[in-house]
Amino acid sequence: MHRSIDYINILKTNGLLVSYNCGEETDIKGLTYDSNEAAAGTLFVCKGAAFKEQYLKDAAAGGAVIYVSEKLYPDVDIPYIQVNDIRRSMPFLADLFFDSAFKKMRLTGITGTKGKSTTAYYIKTILDLYEKSVKGPETAISSSIDMYDGLKRYESHITTPESIELFRHFKNAADSGIDFFTMEVSSQALKYNRVDLVNFDIGIFMNISEDHISPIEHPDFEDYFASKLRIFAQTKTALICTDSDHFERIKDASAASEKVITFGTKPGSDIYGYNIRKIDDEIHFNVKCDRFDREFVLTMPGLFNVENALAAIAAALCYDIPEDIIYDALRVARSKGRMELFSSNDKKVIAIVDYAHNKLSFEKLFESVLAEYPGRRIVTIFGCPGKKALLRRSQLGTLSGKYSDIVYLVPEDPGDEPAELISKEIAGYVTAEGCPYEIFEDRGEAIEKAIMEIRSGAAGSSVLLITGKGDETRQKIGKEYIPCPSDAELVQQFLFLYDKTADLK
Repeated sequence: MHRSIDYINILKTNGLLVSYNCGEETDIKGLTYDSNEAAAGTLFVCKGAAFKEQYLKDAAAGGAVIYVSEKLYPDVDIPYIQVNDIRRSMPFLADLFFDSAFKKMRLTGITGTKGKSTTAYYIKTILDLYEKSVKGPETAISSSIDMYDGLKRYESHITTPESIELFRHFKNAADSGIDFFTMEVSSQALKYNRVDLVNFDIGIFMNISEDHISPIEHPDFEDYFASKLRIFAQTKTALICTDSDHFERIKDASAASEKVITFGTKPGSDIYGYNIRKIDDEIHFNVKCDRFDREFVLTMPGLFNVENALAAIAAALCYDIPEDIIYDALRVARSKGRMELFSSNDKKVIAIVDYAHNKLSFEKLFESVLAEYPGRRIVTIFGCPGKKALLRRSQLGTLSGKYSDIVYLVPEDPGDEPAELISKEIAGYVTAEGCPYEIFEDRGEAIEKAIMEIRSGAAGSSVLLITGKGDETRQKIGKEYIPCPSDAELVQQFLFLYDKTADLK
């Protein structure tokens, strides 16, 4: 257990301390910015533009003994530590409280516009199989899908947690004897100091495309791109994709890492993927590197997943995982909510549930579907979030209008913005491409109609692309996350009805 003087000293050493009025020998038994978590001995952090003095009062009532803040609150009767930058301070506080636990594991960080989650789960599947072979524990993961740290497993609603939560997960994993921790690293996490002090054994830069540009995220593409490039300054071995746009800039920035390895489908890549082809429902491809030249197989749909697999192979080789384990793991690897494939018994309905939610992921998705399901009618079901990533509305509306036969617009975490207004804005771009659309208040209604109109004969054999939410079971409406069926659950429910109706005929 550390005392208050330890926190004061670490802040002072790093130029963050302004003043303090607390005793130096106070035992710190907890660290949080959530007043609901405050208990006896807690060091409470006042953070966020929406922070209210009442939160601090509630924390004090719960047992907080000191608060850390940029602003002083004279009406709250507990001591303080004042800092000049609360976001930069949080990682120092968290690293001290949780004993730099990340240093006890091999840590992989993945950033990029597209493919982070799938790559993370490919890597986790490989590492889990390896650990099983040596009687080790399941490995840890922090992703936009879910979190597992040895003690806790739950569905995520943010790509990279705040530093206090993240360092707590590191501690849980280290205390559980876990050797590997794989995590997605968002541009927001890099920009707003959530992963400061963290050193990645492997840092993977997948790709880059315009996204997350809005008044509450990044003001422009340059800010977004520059934020992501920050990962290299805290990375030992950088893995970079030769297929990415702006590759030369990424390569230049990667020089900040101790070592750089390239992967991709361009000749000259250190981990070179080639001879990519679909055989029945499997994707086969060859990989050539300094250790082997052999075939690998993916049973998860999507030709674009080869790029994610190459990243995972590169990471596994850095960790000296045997190639047969890599092969066996990739053959069974899955990522919840990513390219989940469902079909009716008569094969007239092919439904793909995918988390695709930005321009690059939509481009890759349509490219793959057109190659794998030529001649089929395409129905795209999607929406856009409220008040952020505003460019998606034009970009996804245009792409869906260009490649779909019809578009069904549905709510997708509208938050404080009316879902219907978001859908109407997207619709303008859909119709500009000459594509019809319908707006639905409920995702389930859209999925039901898309499936059952094929059953009725009103539409022919189709591919339904249901994007944005994947296996998520919550919708952000207003300030709250409301429980709801996942897209995968809805598809299975209505396909069951489709098949049952067929059997009755």
